[in-house]
Amino acid sequence: MPAKEDILIIKNLSDFEKKINRDNRPYDINMMVMPGTLQDKHKDVDPEKGIQALRRQFNLIYILEGGVHDVYLGAEYRWLKPNDLVIVPENIVYASKNVHSCRGYCMHFKTEFIQPLLNRSLAEEFAYLDMEAEHIINITDEEAELVKQCFRDIIKEYERFSPEKDFLLRNYIHILLLRIREIYRPHAKTIQESNTRSMKIANQFKRLVEKHFIEMREVTQYAEQLHITAGYLSEVVKNNTGKSPREIINDVLLLEAKVLLGSTSLTVTEIAHRLNFGDQAHFSHFLKQHTGCSPLQLRKKL
Repeated sequence: MPAKEDILIIKNLSDFEKKINRDNRPYDINMMVMPGTLQDKHKDVDPEKGIQALRRQFNLIYILEGGVHDVYLGAEYRWLKPNDLVIVPENIVYASKNVHSCRGYCMHFKTEFIQPLLNRSLAEEFAYLDMEAEHIINITDEEAELVKQCFRDIIKEYERFSPEKDFLLRNYIHILLLRIREIYRPHAKTIQESNTRSMKIANQFKRLVEKHFIEMREVTQYAEQLHITAGYLSEVVKNNTGKSPREIINDVLLLEAKVLLGSTSLTVTEIAHRLNFGDQAHFSHFLKQHTGCSPLQLRKKL
């Protein structure tokens, strides 16, 4: 099996701007923060490909004001609505097939940039950046305006020249994170309280799939982890997500396959091995079944 380092994670903001946003302006490879508007960042995104499946070694936060935007976030798939606040922690798989006419604000930032202001890890200080948190919440107009003002302050400071720029930006970002925490807590509590037992089981299942999809492919394995029958798990997941457990496992597996095909130079055999397929033929059959493409055809499309 190839070393973990062989998987290309987008490590710097400069590469992201060039590869995903198709922005060829020169950027510092050591850049730690990149704020902007969705209008600007998405204006050159490939309309056929959207935002391909990828992992980033930096965090993303954005708020959607309007436009067409769907998102794959780990095992979640969602069509976004106006005032959706989206939080994407570093290293989570993310993709979007449909990105059109979007309006809003966004910011990428590296954890190490904000860490000097914190007494604990980023996820401990701001629970919404934990991998298992709820990462999309719909907020009120009043809350959205508070968040957007924070983004506007960050963008304004980012565009200014100042010898204190890093210090000021770090503090403006800290204010945004605190503001989101203030807004997030009651929304997360409401979501938690409104979740029925079956919804909680479905969410637990999705979190388990995100962690174990490579070594655990059978629905019965997840049912055992949750101490319920496979039949009950299938019923609960289907009722709450519209998909069967098998479909969700395959969705996450396919998303990871696209990350490896689209973002690495690993051979098809190496990718099949990494994703725990018995051989290349089984991997090719899986892709053909779910995309209509061979691995090499899919790699060209990505």
